[in-house]
Amino acid sequence: MSEPFAASGSASAPATATSGSLPARVWGAMYLRLLGIQGSWNYEILLGNGIGFCIEPALRLLPGGIGGEPYRQALARQSAYFNAHPYLAAVADGALARAELDGAPPVRIERFRTALCGPLGSLGDRLVWASWLPACSLVAIAAFGVGATPLGAVLLFLVLYNVGHFALRAWGLRVGFERGLQVAAALGSPWLRRGPELIGRVAALFSGVAIPLALYRIVGAGPGQSLVAVAVAGLCALGLLSAPARFQGWRVALAVVALYVLFMVVR
Repeated sequence: MSEPFAASGSASAPATATSGSLPARVWGAMYLRLLGIQGSWNYEILLGNGIGFCIEPALRLLPGGIGGEPYRQALARQSAYFNAHPYLAAVADGALARAELDGAPPVRIERFRTALCGPLGSLGDRLVWASWLPACSLVAIAAFGVGATPLGAVLLFLVLYNVGHFALRAWGLRVGFERGLQVAAALGSPWLRRGPELIGRVAALFSGVAIPLALYRIVGAGPGQSLVAVAVAGLCALGLLSAPARFQGWRVALAVVALYVLFMVVR
């Protein structure tokens, strides 16, 4: 590990951190900037400028501060092309900040930066867009089906979804900085590998119950029809919980309910 780095906003500022730690104000600044990481997204370098923007508070701790050559070179390096899921980009943000502050060779940092793009993109898409987002939506639909107001269902969705993604960003930033160039081991943790599958199975169960209840409340179907819809879709959802991982249960259960509704309409 390299020598402790100096923290400064200028060339003469005193050191306030040692290698492996960051001042609380720097953590806070990096995390808040992560919430706007897509603000400078463009077709040429995608999230590149966003990564540089998020890492910049930590780069001020390099020798010489914002007026030093290490700061300018590191900021230029971290503002180049980068593509990943915007939430898991926090992992790259922390790991790359640690690499820069530890004085890793620029060539190694650039190779590491390129290697992060694929895993963080695919993992984030499966964990968030294909699992967490549908699951939160179905929980909100279920709440509406059992009597929640439309506004209450929307608020429930927003709370659940944002608790998840705020926590994911915080975890990513922390584990990225703790592991640095060795962060790949954290990305292989069981909860990240199996998380999308488990969340998808829970979503399958919710879809089999939530959608018929919501339809009953909206269209006012007869009690008997609603009970049949809940029973059929619920059994399908339970069956899909034990189906192979390649099946996205919530989508299949939604299709079953849609077919049932179509049958009741044309009957």
